Amino acid sequence: MAQTIADHPDRLLPADPGVRDIARALFSRVEGLPIISPHGHVDAAVIEQNTPFPDPAALLVTPDHYVTRLIHAGGATMDQLGLGNQPADSRQVWRHFCEAWPAFEGTASGYWIRQEFAHVFGLAEEPSGQNADQLYDALQAKLSEPGFRPRELFKEFNIEVLATTDDPLDSLDSHAALQADPAFAGRVLPTFRPDQYLNMAHPAWQENVERLLGSAGEGATGYAGYIKALESRRRHFVERGAVSADHGVFTPATLKLDDGEAERLFERGRTGQASARDRDAFEAHMLYQMARMSVEDGLVMTIHPGSFRNHHAPTFEAFGADTGHDIPVAVNYTEAIRPLLQDFGTAKDFHLVLFTLDETVFSRELAPLAGFYPSVYLGAPWWFLDAPDAMLRFRSAVTETAGFSRSSGFIDDTRAFCSIPARHDTARRIEASFLARLVAEHRVTEERAHELIVDIVDASPRRVFKL
Repeated sequence: MAQTIADHPDRLLPADPGVRDIARALFSRVEGLPIISPHGHVDAAVIEQNTPFPDPAALLVTPDHYVTRLIHAGGATMDQLGLGNQPADSRQVWRHFCEAWPAFEGTASGYWIRQEFAHVFGLAEEPSGQNADQLYDALQAKLSEPGFRPRELFKEFNIEVLATTDDPLDSLDSHAALQADPAFAGRVLPTFRPDQYLNMAHPAWQENVERLLGSAGEGATGYAGYIKALESRRRHFVERGAVSADHGVFTPATLKLDDGEAERLFERGRTGQASARDRDAFEAHMLYQMARMSVEDGLVMTIHPGSFRNHHAPTFEAFGADTGHDIPVAVNYTEAIRPLLQDFGTAKDFHLVLFTLDETVFSRELAPLAGFYPSVYLGAPWWFLDAPDAMLRFRSAVTETAGFSRSSGFIDDTRAFCSIPARHDTARRIEASFLARLVAEHRVTEERAHELIVDIVDASPRRVFKL
């Protein structure tokens, strides 16, 4: 059988033969290292219960908004992609995906899916409208095999650490069960994600606050009880093995308010009287408070700003959030994050990982911030930017100012469990390619490049996320 591009050993490596040889050697140093995934969205219960994946569409299409958004752009409706209120025929959803396959050429998601087909499922044939049913049946047969259960794949993928993203009031029972299971050797860590409890603009904020006070306020009321409850739930996460708290915000604005003003804003929010300005000020203050808590409890603080969520209101109203219409916006970090950094930027053992969907801030703001503040680390290219060319642009933009030691290591940030090895393989090949160019240009020695790539891939995420 002819070699497919998914099997080519030099995929993503430089085209220049001399530089490619250097990149090959560098990649070989890290190809077999275990996967460290300190931020993602896989459900811990799926691994704890070892739940079989239901069908190809439910695994590879419906839950992945990287995939559904592009098929929708080509004319398919959300209902046809299984995102409506009524159950969709999974085989028909799969046909829509296969018919749309040419649209994924050149995209990062197309690259990952091709890698999954070849290296996870052993399939070489390209999807099409003609072979959709054949591929569906082949994948379904694979999914029915015992070796394709989540725990077996966790081991097969060589995952050492996998972090989930969890609601502050989650019991974390699945995490506890995995930690106590002697038959499971990996680490599945919870991540504290309090957005719906900090952002007054969220439709469920008032309800969430009342649940939080009732569950963890320890009898305290008002703003003081709210702060106490958040601190209590963070402690619960630490006890369950959490190493980080993640914040998905529209803007990284931070603000330090005195307790009296914070209390007034909190009560306005609880009674439905908060203005848009009040809501923004309170969220910025709470992002500052999350940093204060991270300094005290040791959780790494990660900030993911810059997405205009649910850009198309009719789609949101009909199908809900996370259905492919979140669009990046410009971000201002230097001024927005300053109040937080004034008090905590040099705090001992505080780690703050800053992400962006706005490439313009890589060299202008993030690299200089990480090049001064001991607490600040550069989050890897994320979401729309976790693609080969964007990863190379990131390295070129930040390295001359911040070097290699100030970055987080690769973050896959995915719900698509079977794409994890392909995404990490991509990142490792890109790091090898970038370093190979520096070696070829006599800017870094080859010996030092071999040390650097191991540090980038393995030591950096362990160091930054305190693993």
